[in-house]
Amino acid sequence: MASRLGLETKDVVELELDGKKAKGAIWIQAGHPDHSVTITLGYGRTRAGRVGTGQGFDAYAFRTTAHLWTASGLQIRKTGDIYELASTQGMQSMETPNGATRPLVREATLEEYKKNPNFAHEEEPEVPREFTLYPNFLYEEQKYAWGMAIDLNKCVGCNNCILACQSENNIAVVGHEQTLLGRHMHWIRIDVYYEGDRDNPKAYFQPVPCMQCENAPCEVVCPVGATSHTTEGLNDMVYNRCVGTRYCSNNCPYKVRRFNFLLFQDWETLQYKMMRNPDVSVRSRGVMEKCTYCVQRISERRIDTERASVIEGKEIKIGDELQTACQQSCPADAIIFGNVNDPNSAVSKWKAQSRNYSLLGELNTRPRTTYLAEVKNPNPELES
Repeated sequence: MASRLGLETKDVVELELDGKKAKGAIWIQAGHPDHSVTITLGYGRTRAGRVGTGQGFDAYAFRTTAHLWTASGLQIRKTGDIYELASTQGMQSMETPNGATRPLVREATLEEYKKNPNFAHEEEPEVPREFTLYPNFLYEEQKYAWGMAIDLNKCVGCNNCILACQSENNIAVVGHEQTLLGRHMHWIRIDVYYEGDRDNPKAYFQPVPCMQCENAPCEVVCPVGATSHTTEGLNDMVYNRCVGTRYCSNNCPYKVRRFNFLLFQDWETLQYKMMRNPDVSVRSRGVMEKCTYCVQRISERRIDTERASVIEGKEIKIGDELQTACQQSCPADAIIFGNVNDPNSAVSKWKAQSRNYSLLGELNTRPRTTYLAEVKNPNPELES
């Protein structure tokens, strides 16, 4: 439809319905029904705001009592203007330009899974543990080994985990201009992939936080030891050491590290202090930031446990007592975090499944965050 109308993503069009007009920018999506347009109501305003009038796009003019959700007879007219839409999605296809497929999200039907429960590892070459350029990190009497598993069968791409992580960790909101420059700051992202025919593609969601690699490519290139390995297997960031070389980000194959280019935080307005989590530092510009499995929650639980252990001999409990922010907010329970040293923990049981695989496992980074491949059970009548 976009091709017929000569439209491309970011083109501004004028929409007209029953004599009412509104403008908006085009965002072309694979698999969208032909001869139809989906409009978001938008945050457009004509009077409020610092700048004055004409901010954003407003489609409320079309939403009348007669047309609350759908309407026919819409007219589309190209204006010739361009609006730079900001997106954090760089690559939305698992197919490379030469036609090969990158198995970032792995899936099978229920019948295929029954025939081959190990399908998630078919395209994953086995790399012997001794084949590595990295020094093996030696854990001595390690009680806790933190890890995470994400079930792609459950994830619906709702972005709840992104908001929860941003609120929990005082992550700056950088805005439209900085996102266009590739300077978005979210510590977890939802990758969206399309596969197959663009008219009727398969769509996949994949949350991607820091992988907490055992063989961490970020650690070996930091000249000041700002990114370091803990005794419990986390890749921590020491903000006081970071001098902003960004070598770690260049060396990260998952691209999950974020550099604080500017002083996004307002430290002067007192009301903003009430908005931030007091258990997490507020970073200034010039430092690298990333997910650390909400290490402040781990530390808080450890301190509380040590106090109680003097009396009762308790250990850190995983579950309702200790959850990462993304796990706590996920409405589908797609994220599990816990102690992989405990074979009875939920995360260990997930990782023991045949569906469990490592993202870019062929790189031998040995990530602590792994994924459960999708198993679909489609109705054959609907599929045909």
